[in-house]
Amino acid sequence: MKGDRTVKNRAQRRMPIVEALLEYQRQKTISFHVPGHKHGAGLPNLTRIWGKTIFGHDLTIMPDLDSIYKPHGVIAEAQRLAAEAFKAEHAFFMVNGTTSAIQGMLMAALDPGDKVIVPRNVHKSIVSGLILSGAEPIYVQPPIDDYLGVVRGMTADSVRQALRQYPEAKAVFTINTTYYGMSPELEAIVEIAHDHGIPVLVDEAHGAHLAFHPLLPPAAMEVGADAAASSTHKLAGSLTQSSMLFIRGPHLDPLEVKSTLNLTQTTSPSYLLLASLDAARQHMYFHGEELLTETINLANWARHEINWNIPGLYVYGNDLVGMPGCPAYDPTKLVISVRALGISGFEVERILRQGFHIQVDLSDLYNVLAVVTIGDTKETVRALVEALRQIASRFKPRDVREEKIELPPIPSLAYLPREAYYSDTRRIPLVQAAGRIVAEMLMAYPPGIPLIAPGEILTQDIIDYVLSIKEQDVQIYGTEDPTAEFIRVIR
Repeated sequence: MKGDRTVKNRAQRRMPIVEALLEYQRQKTISFHVPGHKHGAGLPNLTRIWGKTIFGHDLTIMPDLDSIYKPHGVIAEAQRLAAEAFKAEHAFFMVNGTTSAIQGMLMAALDPGDKVIVPRNVHKSIVSGLILSGAEPIYVQPPIDDYLGVVRGMTADSVRQALRQYPEAKAVFTINTTYYGMSPELEAIVEIAHDHGIPVLVDEAHGAHLAFHPLLPPAAMEVGADAAASSTHKLAGSLTQSSMLFIRGPHLDPLEVKSTLNLTQTTSPSYLLLASLDAARQHMYFHGEELLTETINLANWARHEINWNIPGLYVYGNDLVGMPGCPAYDPTKLVISVRALGISGFEVERILRQGFHIQVDLSDLYNVLAVVTIGDTKETVRALVEALRQIASRFKPRDVREEKIELPPIPSLAYLPREAYYSDTRRIPLVQAAGRIVAEMLMAYPPGIPLIAPGEILTQDIIDYVLSIKEQDVQIYGTEDPTAEFIRVIR
C-alpha cells in the first residue's frame, strides 16, 4: 500500500469467507437448504463443465457463513480486513455491482430535494441514484479534450463556483478516475467540500487498484473522501458484479449506510462473489504493487510503440498531465485515438474482434479503450499492438490536429430526475423530440454516460449526435424502445 509497504499485517493473510466455504465443503454437509442444485447434483450438465468445487461453494446464508444483511461473522471479518487494506474505516461487500453501491451512498447522504454537485459525465447508475434519492443534481461540465473528444476530470474551481452559487448543496459527487483514465482534482475538491461541511462521494468504479501503487493517481480514501464505490471486479481481480463500498470520516453514519444498502442489496448473495472479494483483497494487499508495476510497464511499452511506431494512432500520456481536468492519469488505460485514420473507434473495435479475436473495453466515435490489468502478459499486449499496427497500415493517416471536436453542451434541467421519471409521459419519435423534457436516458454502453437524462430538455445537437452514433451501427440504450427510435417525454 502507498506509503507503507515494508510492514505487512499478518492478519491480512486470512480469507475468512474462503476459509468458511472450504470448511463447509470439508465437513461433507448434507444440504436441505437452497440453492436447489444441492452442490451441483441438480445441474449435472453444467457441473461437468464447471466442476464440483464451484457448485460446492455456491451456498446461501447460514450461521457459519454469516449474513450479508447483518454481518457479524466471517463476512464482517472480511470487510474489516478490506477496510484496512483500502485505508477506509468501513467496507461493505456488494454483490449487486457498483451500481448498488453508488445508489446506496447517494440515498444515505441525500434526502429528497437536496442539491448535490455532480459532473455531467457521470455513469447511468448515478442518474438512477438521483431518481431513487429524489436529490437535485447541480451539473458542472468538466473540461473537454477537443482532440480526443472526451470529457476530462472534475476541477476544483468548478466545484468552488458551484458551491458559491448553491451554498445549500448537501454533497459533492465526483469520479476517480474517469472511464478514460483521467483523474479529477480530488484532494482539492475534498478540501473545498469539507470547508463547507459536506461530504465527497466518489464513483471509483475504475479505481479499485489505485491504492496499491505510488505511480497511480491517489485513491479516494487516501485523500479523505467520505465514500467511494469501487469496482473490485474491474481492476483488482474479483468476479464480475462484485464490488466494495468504502466509508470514512464523520459525515456519513456507517449504520445508516448499511441500513440504506439493505433496501436494495439482495438477501441471497452469491458466496462465489463474496469469496472472490475476500481473495482479491488478500492478493492485492501482498502482491498488488509488484503486479501493478509490471502492468504499468506493459501499458507504457504499448503506449510508446503505438505513439512512435504506428502512424495514424495516438495514445495520451504524460503530455496531458497538468492540463485542466487532468492533474494525473491512470497509465493502465490505453485510450487509442483513431481519428487520423479516417475511421471511427466503433469500426476499429469491430475489426479487432472479428479479425484478431481481441476485445477492447469500449469504443466511441474517435477512440478505442484497451485496459491493461494485472491479468495481462507481454504476449497479450504485444498481440494488441501488432493488431493495431496491421489495422493502421490499411489507411493513409491525415493531419487532424486543427479539427477540434465539439461535444453537445449540457442540456438544461427542467424537472428533478425523480419527478420526470414518475411523470405522465408519452412516447414520440426521437427526431421530433427537440425541446421536449425527457423521462428516460439515452446513452451508448459502454461507457454508460447519459447523453440525456430524465428531467432534461432534449436539444437538436443531442439528437444529431445520437443519429451519428446510430449510423455506426452502435446500440443506444436507456430508452424503453429497444431501437431508440422513440423516446418518452413529459406530456
